[in-house]
Amino acid sequence: MIIKSVDLETVCGVTSRLPENTLPEFAFAGKSNVGKSSLINALMNRKSYARTSSQPGKTQTINFYNINQALYYVDLPGYGYAKVSLEAKAKWGKMIERYLQKSPMLKLVFLLVDIRHEPSANDKMMYDWVVSNGYHPVIIATKLDKLKRSQVPKAVKTIRTGLGMEKEDILIPFSAETKQGREEIWELIEKVALGTEE
Repeated sequence: MIIKSVDLETVCGVTSRLPENTLPEFAFAGKSNVGKSSLINALMNRKSYARTSSQPGKTQTINFYNINQALYYVDLPGYGYAKVSLEAKAKWGKMIERYLQKSPMLKLVFLLVDIRHEPSANDKMMYDWVVSNGYHPVIIATKLDKLKRSQVPKAVKTIRTGLGMEKEDILIPFSAETKQGREEIWELIEKVALGTEE
């Protein structure tokens, strides 16, 4: 995918109305320190458009990035580590759920997990939640460069088993450092955006 233009078009807080977009949307969800901003930057071919932070849980809004005037990358608030009150977490949860249930243009949900670790209870909960909302999340296993190549098959199997993935569900190992996996993700997005996906 050749990225010609990127525009942070809409930022939705807890009380904001969701935008009525007419272009396909691709959402990214994941734990606060899983490398979501790094992945989105890599997919936008920008170094730091989506803010990365040393403070996990900084994204407290749903951010809509217009890509090439053709589709949206939708950055959902991170879950897990954020040092926020339970009340705030509950509000984010409702905000994400509202988005998953109400956005007619949402085509695909990418769920990021750290390839080095077994999926956490939060990861499993998010996975089940996305599935219960009628989506088959594509799993992006981040931080691939932190593993030796020989360790990858076992790590992938651990994630598949830990999340309870179906055999046909897609898992893509990804590294923000080497950009390995980026082409695969782009291909999937283009396929779905163009409507050639079954």
